Amino acid sequence: METFQTYYTDIHASGWQRHAAAQLREQGLVTFSGITERAGLIDIARQLMAIRPHRDADPDGVTVITKTQDESSGFTGFTDAELIPHTDGSAVPSPPGLLLLVCRQAADEGGSTRVADGARAIRALADQHPASLGPLSAPQAAFFGATGAYLGAPLEPAGPGRMRIRLRLDDLAWFSTQAAGAIPLLRTAIAAHTQTFPLREGEGLAVMASWVSPQWSRPRDGRMTRGDGRAGGCRAGRNGADRHSTGGRGRPARVMQA
Repeated sequence: METFQTYYTDIHASGWQRHAAAQLREQGLVTFSGITERAGLIDIARQLMAIRPHRDADPDGVTVITKTQDESSGFTGFTDAELIPHTDGSAVPSPPGLLLLVCRQAADEGGSTRVADGARAIRALADQHPASLGPLSAPQAAFFGATGAYLGAPLEPAGPGRMRIRLRLDDLAWFSTQAAGAIPLLRTAIAAHTQTFPLREGEGLAVMASWVSPQWSRPRDGRMTRGDGRAGGCRAGRNGADRHSTGGRGRPARVMQA
């Protein structure tokens, strides 16, 4: 709970939007509470971002994350399986810059939300393994998605002094031989800069794309809600699903064939 309070913004206070926007720019993460209805989530989202469609979203832009799928590639977020680190929209040219996530029903067990500070992870790579940055940022170092997939790199320039992480490590990701060799170092850096949020009902967070999106530990029944924004996103679900999971349970990075 101490971590949750560190990033907390009172969304019921006057002028909270300015405070939240400044905190997102400076720290990349905002936590909040008091969302009791779906309409409340949408209202908060619209004050922070322009909501854009997501493959699995309802017409209002909200994606309910609960167990509705098997563990097919690209649908693990709709199972009770633990998720490994990833960023949202890895297969689209312009991924959402902000994600909003709210817990609608806490899981009986598990379901903690984990987010990683991408800026710190990249700095750690630069300090400890500078040679890894070249392969991870090389053009065409990675291929993400299936139909309409994206060919790019795990690390991409995003303006002066900024870099965007584009990452998934499931069956819909392939890497060049050089990038695949550096992926374990990136995963270690991400794991070292991950924070865990055991969200309770009505609690949520907004996370910038400079962070490696939410992930979650294996839940035992819960629901979360989320949605994606043009400058951000918003989602909803049972606190058993939350996008991302660090840890060593992921498979090795797959290598693209020449």
